[in-house]
Amino acid sequence: MEYIETILAQIGNRKDKRTGAVEAPIYLSTAFQHPTLGQSTGYDYSRTTNPTREIVEEAITKLEKGVKGFACSSGMAAIHLVFSLFKKKDEILISEDIYGGTYRLFQHFEQSYQIKPIYAETDQFEIHLTSNTKAIFIETPTNPLLLEINIEEIASFAKKHELLLIVDNTFYTPYLQQPLTEGADIVVHSATKYLGGHNDVLAGLVVVNNQSLADKLFYLHNAIGAVLSPLDSMLLIRGMKTLSLRMEKQQENAKHLAAFLLGISDVKDVLYPEKGAMISFRVSSADIIPTFLENLKIISFAESLGGVESFITYPATQTHGDIPKEERERRGICDRLLRFSVGIEHVEELKQDIQQALGGSKNDL
Repeated sequence: MEYIETILAQIGNRKDKRTGAVEAPIYLSTAFQHPTLGQSTGYDYSRTTNPTREIVEEAITKLEKGVKGFACSSGMAAIHLVFSLFKKKDEILISEDIYGGTYRLFQHFEQSYQIKPIYAETDQFEIHLTSNTKAIFIETPTNPLLLEINIEEIASFAKKHELLLIVDNTFYTPYLQQPLTEGADIVVHSATKYLGGHNDVLAGLVVVNNQSLADKLFYLHNAIGAVLSPLDSMLLIRGMKTLSLRMEKQQENAKHLAAFLLGISDVKDVLYPEKGAMISFRVSSADIIPTFLENLKIISFAESLGGVESFITYPATQTHGDIPKEERERRGICDRLLRFSVGIEHVEELKQDIQQALGGSKNDL
């Protein structure tokens, strides 16, 4: 299979040789019998390997064109797994615009393990290099300002200085972008978002480009134990099968909505990279935001993204609330910024919902 749509639709098919089930069984067993001493069926204990979880891991490995994948209990668990590769006094270069939950985790690693995050614009990475620098971590596009970062350029820089390049591919997914093919070493996903696609499963994924990293992460994945459960693996498999259909519709809607938002007087900045289904925008005043959010009838004011339902999030108090206000505003995440995860609803009704909600918020001032 060569086309991504076919790979997605066929996830799990032909795995059950005994019955020929098109949808693979869910293996809930935590333990597996050994035929005799020194022999294994390939499965011993579900934290280490599980047949249902393996389907997810094999699928994301194929989609990202990697060597091995790992399914974790959340996106943050996936990043935690990757950062467990590092040790005391290691330094990681990180692009400035980054998800607040990732920022919070990196602060924990610095305070508890002395693994130091160094935040900088990507064109300033070189001046922050030290003998302790071990890796680069980027999101592209970034969360929430949706800045695209040239992966090939950063990969070239990373290889020159013998650094690992870790890319969070949550917003674009392998349907739109495959960082390993552009030189990244590790890809992470919050699969809770577009890959799952239905706001009903927490999951994280990691894919690596070489066997050495695969061996290290296999050991850590088993040792740490933040693995994806069989039931959650099944939900993720089901969601991933329709990724191409969902992403096409969501992207189509997003392009229309980005253009629509540009024509609204109370919208002052529209941040959209012309790809994907995430839009961020700034309104004229932070004062109109509470009523605007309360007036929404179709779009949900909720803290996530990537599902079939449209969500609007307020980064200042939600996704990026753990970043100190002065630091947050310096990065461009002001109190007027909203993040819009565009769903698959009819685009005209989404436009109407935004229009009526903004109209109501203006009338209440």
